[in-house]
Amino acid sequence: MAGKPSAIDHPALDHGEKLSGDVEITQTETLQIDSVEIKRLLRKIDLRLLPLLTVLYVLSFMDRSNIGNARVAGMNVDLALTGPQYNMALTVFFFPYALFEVPSNVILKMMRPSRWMCVLVITWGTVLTLQGIVKTYEQLLVTRILLGVAEAGFFPAATYILTTWYCRWEYQTRVAIFFSAASLAGSFSGLLAFGIQHMEGVAGLGGWRWIFILEGILTVLIGVIIPWALPDSPETASFLTQEEKTILIHRLRQDAGTQARGDSSEKFQWKHFRAAFVDYRIYLGVIMYWGNSICIYAFSFAAPNIIRQLGYSAANAQLLTIPIYLVGAIATYGLAKISDRRKARWPFVIIPFCISGVGLIALLSIQHPRLPGLTYAFLFCIPAGLYPAVIGCISWVSNNLAPSWKRAIGMAVLMTLGSFGGAVGANIFLDEQAPRYPLAYGMSLGVVVAGMCAAMALRFAVDWTNAKRDAIPESEIRAKYTEEELHEMGDSSPLFRYVK
Repeated sequence: MAGKPSAIDHPALDHGEKLSGDVEITQTETLQIDSVEIKRLLRKIDLRLLPLLTVLYVLSFMDRSNIGNARVAGMNVDLALTGPQYNMALTVFFFPYALFEVPSNVILKMMRPSRWMCVLVITWGTVLTLQGIVKTYEQLLVTRILLGVAEAGFFPAATYILTTWYCRWEYQTRVAIFFSAASLAGSFSGLLAFGIQHMEGVAGLGGWRWIFILEGILTVLIGVIIPWALPDSPETASFLTQEEKTILIHRLRQDAGTQARGDSSEKFQWKHFRAAFVDYRIYLGVIMYWGNSICIYAFSFAAPNIIRQLGYSAANAQLLTIPIYLVGAIATYGLAKISDRRKARWPFVIIPFCISGVGLIALLSIQHPRLPGLTYAFLFCIPAGLYPAVIGCISWVSNNLAPSWKRAIGMAVLMTLGSFGGAVGANIFLDEQAPRYPLAYGMSLGVVVAGMCAAMALRFAVDWTNAKRDAIPESEIRAKYTEEELHEMGDSSPLFRYVK
């Protein structure tokens, strides 16, 4: 090969090991793979994983938030919903959505990921379709609860699956590619809703009903292909050669200075379950996550209505959400790419939070409904800051969790507690406070500042722990512990280094 061999990504093994899926590395084998070969392998994986996850996340975010588009298209009028009833319909989604995330990731680890993802996607698509035929407020609540149950497992599953394929400084860019779909979902949902609401009266149904029905059917159709389209693990991937499996699995196992990250065949142990629930780093991550979830869910539900109150028609309000979310998508990918390249996480949580903070301060200061153009301009700061920040948070926490069972459960714990922020966000844009919304913008600013403080606390905690471990000679560690013991210790291993 023309490229330079990478001794970091593919160091020689100092002992033999047998990997699942008939992938074996012998005691004397040295993996000398150049950087061009590594890039080629990663591209191959990217093309197989990321397009499908991106499409699924677009559907996931769109299917939970399109109720905001349906409201503008006449849902509240047809169902005779009051402001508090609409807010309750938003809120009830988040409780089952949060509570079922940990059980879902446990199931994911116990069965083929592709099959579990298929079940999740088909189920929530079916529920969304049924949401289009509800007749009463109570029926709407039931469908929103069931939608929360069905969608709960997707995001923690998708973010965990990526950790089984990519090393730590490759991870955030990949998550950003499919997570930026959340921004694209906002713009695509607005464009789709703009077109679908013109189906008013077709088959005797309102245009808002067709938003739910057509988007639900699309979700089900895509869900059906998942078992054939989504690979389950590097060990069993049919699109990889045996040599590629060997390279990929070995570099995952060596990524953190310990073999605790890459073993997807690891057996469940209760100690890993307990470890995930008592790790204070996860709870600092939860505070950062709230800085996103409270604000962004509030914004995604309210954005079409906020824009309409600036003097635009309902249809134009749908369209004007599109550029706001597109800017969020571009910012998410761009900052993630820099974060991986700089091998740093904390600055790329703090900086985006600062961007959204500036926007929130401006929105609190403007005397609405005066200066509608200026108000609209500062709305761009919300997704442009919040989406990159939450990606930085998720990547940072997942990078620092090992072994794989603790990582799967820990990421679900992060998202379980973090997702409760959505229930708060669903209730802070109060109709009686329109168009200034002091509670919504003020609370959003407060949790963004809290997220910044949590990021700084985690940064110093990581520095302190790594410094303690750096002071212990590796020879002393290996004399004290066997390889199996170091593996079992996961991120508690003195060989494990936290990223910051």
